[in-house]
Amino acid sequence: MPFGEVVCGSPGSGKSTYCYGKYQLFTALKRPISVVNLDPANDALPYPCAIDISALITLQDVMDKHGLGPNGGMLYCMEYLEANFDWIEARLAALGDDAYVLFDLPGQVELSTNHESIKHIVEMLTKRAFRLAAVHLCDAHYITDAAKYVSVLLLSLRAMLQLELPHVNVLSKIDLIAQYGDLDFNLDFYTEVQDLSYLEATLNASAPPRFAALNMAMISLVEDYGLVGFETLAVEDKNSMLTLMHAIDRATGFVFVPPPDSNQPPDTIEQHHAGPAARPNTYALFSSAIGPLKGPGSDIRDIQERWIDAKEEYDAFERREWRKEGEMIRDQVARSGKIRERKMPESKEAAKESDDMKT
Repeated sequence: MPFGEVVCGSPGSGKSTYCYGKYQLFTALKRPISVVNLDPANDALPYPCAIDISALITLQDVMDKHGLGPNGGMLYCMEYLEANFDWIEARLAALGDDAYVLFDLPGQVELSTNHESIKHIVEMLTKRAFRLAAVHLCDAHYITDAAKYVSVLLLSLRAMLQLELPHVNVLSKIDLIAQYGDLDFNLDFYTEVQDLSYLEATLNASAPPRFAALNMAMISLVEDYGLVGFETLAVEDKNSMLTLMHAIDRATGFVFVPPPDSNQPPDTIEQHHAGPAARPNTYALFSSAIGPLKGPGSDIRDIQERWIDAKEEYDAFERREWRKEGEMIRDQVARSGKIRERKMPESKEAAKESDDMKT
């Protein structure tokens, strides 16, 4: 069975946009990918959908038939999918072993933090050799407010404990964060989630004094677990998408799986023709570095400079580079057209000489 991601997050966090961006990225990289829509209320999918839950059940039908509201109807749909797991299992099997599968979940956060159906579905998938990671998207503008940031930390922690998967928390829409005001601290404070006691003064200033002890208790809870950390994402930025892709590949273990036709030392790859989850690479355990990510966008200080401190300068620089690239492509097309024009008369003369010789 293939690798994949369970994409969750609150409404408006950019789950469907991320799935479409990941589909475009993998298509450009020539990596097989399939997107599975598990939101029965989403009838305007931006990405090509391999499996759509609306073929099994829709939220509107449930609400009309059982008189439920949107939230209750959504819980019913997930329970119905769990009870009919064989429906999605058969369609996943048809995708093949090499497909990378994105599961686009609904925006109701209780599905990934409290309700049991998604957890049970994930458990059944992992028992069938799926290698999954949970990708939890949180809108980056929440970190501009201390109280909202703490709520995002608690939400991310609860999802991690509920789904019990390798987990990658992501601050999405990082390219828009400058629109919501200045940060109290540098960006690395929010992504590394260390020493949250610095938030105490800001939290106490925004809430009545009787909540001071509660604020510190929530902060201590997050710090005691020591699990939450964040990657960043600007879905329209290639380097940002590639950096996040590498982080997720390490979480799922895909980094250890070579392509079927890779040139590796003998006796280091087993089951060459098996799917990626069943094709271990013992050589990669010694050849792949699991240290800090490298490359553009891997350093959080570069992210802060790109999207917060010097966003306008970087935007202007990118526009100039795009213009140069466009002019280069235009010149190449023009030169290739002239070459074809030169070759055409030559080929006509050669054809005429051949006809004369035949005559």
